[in-house]
Amino acid sequence: EPQLRYTADNQLPVAEMVVQFSGLRSEEPPSTLKVVGWGNLAQEIKERCHPGDRVLLEGRLSMNTIERKPEGFKEKRAELTVQKVHYLEADRNFIPAEPAATPARTTPAYSAPNPDYSSRPATATGSPAKVATVPQVRDEEPMPTVRTNQFQSQPLPVSEPDVDDIPF
Repeated sequence: EPQLRYTADNQLPVAEMVVQFSGLRSEEPPSTLKVVGWGNLAQEIKERCHPGDRVLLEGRLSMNTIERKPEGFKEKRAELTVQKVHYLEADRNFIPAEPAATPARTTPAYSAPNPDYSSRPATATGSPAKVATVPQVRDEEPMPTVRTNQFQSQPLPVSEPDVDDIPF
């Protein structure tokens, strides 16, 4: 559950929460990351984020060093300062796709071509891969326009080699 607090000087709201996400491999335990939101976003996080919610977070990742006084060692922790939260509650029944199984190779990597060219083309066999469906997201923020500058390429000038190897 997100914790909401306020800064001492100007009473700016700050929300902190810990998010959990799966590891790169299925046998790895889930990882956690501290997430911080400021201002109006902090209040939105407190009101809308709850344990078990699926969210997509945009922000700035930083590493913080924390000194442990009793033990006397320093610990580095990653922290995400959130700039935008995308709520994925529209599809709570989402089931991620399983990776498609690759068939075992029964023939060598290379075989000599058949000189009579009477072989039939290969056909795919097996069941089709499972595919996850992703809901369409409507974002109120328009895409920024991108301006490109036209540059003309010019050849680099050919410089004479410096035969004097003494630097003074």
